[in-house]
Amino acid sequence: MDQVFVGTVVLPDRVIERGYVLVADGLVQKVGEGDPPSGEVHGGPDFLVLPGAIDSQVHSRSQADQEDFIWSTKSAASGGVTAIVDMPYDDGLLIADRERFEIKRKNAAEQSRVDFALYATIDPEDGTRHIDDLVAAGAAAFKFSTFGNHPKRFPRIPPHLMYACFEAIGKHDLMVGVHNEDDETVRAASEQVKQAGIDDYSAHSLSRPPIAEALATAQVFEIGAHTGCDAHIVHCSIDRGYRMAEAYRQQGYVSTIEACVHYLALNEEDDVRRLGGFGKVNPPIRKSDQTEALWRHLVAGNVTVVSTDHVSWSADRKEDPDIMKNAAGMPGLEALYPLVLKGLDQRGYDFTHAARVLAENPAKLFRLEGVKGALREGRDGDVVLARRDPYVYHAADSGANVVDWSAYEGMELPFRIDSAFLRGKAIMAEGEVLAEPGSGRFLVPGMTSS
Repeated sequence: MDQVFVGTVVLPDRVIERGYVLVADGLVQKVGEGDPPSGEVHGGPDFLVLPGAIDSQVHSRSQADQEDFIWSTKSAASGGVTAIVDMPYDDGLLIADRERFEIKRKNAAEQSRVDFALYATIDPEDGTRHIDDLVAAGAAAFKFSTFGNHPKRFPRIPPHLMYACFEAIGKHDLMVGVHNEDDETVRAASEQVKQAGIDDYSAHSLSRPPIAEALATAQVFEIGAHTGCDAHIVHCSIDRGYRMAEAYRQQGYVSTIEACVHYLALNEEDDVRRLGGFGKVNPPIRKSDQTEALWRHLVAGNVTVVSTDHVSWSADRKEDPDIMKNAAGMPGLEALYPLVLKGLDQRGYDFTHAARVLAENPAKLFRLEGVKGALREGRDGDVVLARRDPYVYHAADSGANVVDWSAYEGMELPFRIDSAFLRGKAIMAEGEVLAEPGSGRFLVPGMTSS
């Protein structure tokens, strides 16, 4: 039977108050206003009808034997995220050649409950050697870092090699996303913090100052400008970074930039102070003036996408009293849509921004706009129903998360995700994840619904 979703339909450019979305054969057939067509009806006058979210930055395998796609995509389905893009830094395995990429794709296909795309990267010792093969295998984009956590686990790509990679990837019309912290600046600042004996919540932010982000961001955008390759910053916590991205776009370059949802929902002085290691991410969560600046950039169109940078570290990796000794990162897939809706609602901003930064723009970024990203005729019928129903978030309540901790634990969220549909099929309803492992589809750039 045809599926009909009724309520306030949220599109990237407008809201239809008495709207409907008709889905048949897994695809959107019509978006309209007024009396809906016949079919199995979902929603109602009090519901928001939203496009399925695409989370642009997920780490399903950062900790071995912990989460994997079996849990990350369960969290995704629970929160109305119908597609994820997974990062290439798996614990013990850098996804830097075709064999490793295809093994990961096969494993993910067996486990995923939502659709998925995959980033690839390089091993600095290999240079550009495997890029063409990784593109042929279906890489949605490439991820590099200006900072090196580990030479094999998370290596730094120096400027000359990054330039060569941008040239090689640009020939395939794919985007390059870069972790933007200047290596030398972070190491010098970290040593200063250590010598000063600072080990409370403020130590992390002091060790990775805003100038480290700004320097790395400038490097990435300049390399993009000189090579003609689309340059993307995968997470920016500072106002200056979004201004830089805007300036490069005004000069005619494709310079996109990503705000992780924790930069929009949390601040250093209140939340990191309270959370300690559980609030540690790279780059750090900044003070509230930066949080509000990022919201202003979002509604101005300077935030390309909002993601989670999701990683579900076991609690023992996050609870050391010395914040510097904890792993960086936090889970967020289940809370992504509710947090964005809350932030927009609190500030009186249109929900159209959620459709843009969580669906339309991510689809464009990874060249998936032929199938994903919009409630539009011919696109996949990925639909999310939400309603105003305030509740206090507890990560353990849904049973959809591999860990029971969250930086958003105890936060009141005004909108509840009621149900989610992937290509017209319910993957979550009334808080229960219905999608089985293996029901997700591998997404490749340029694919279409035909």
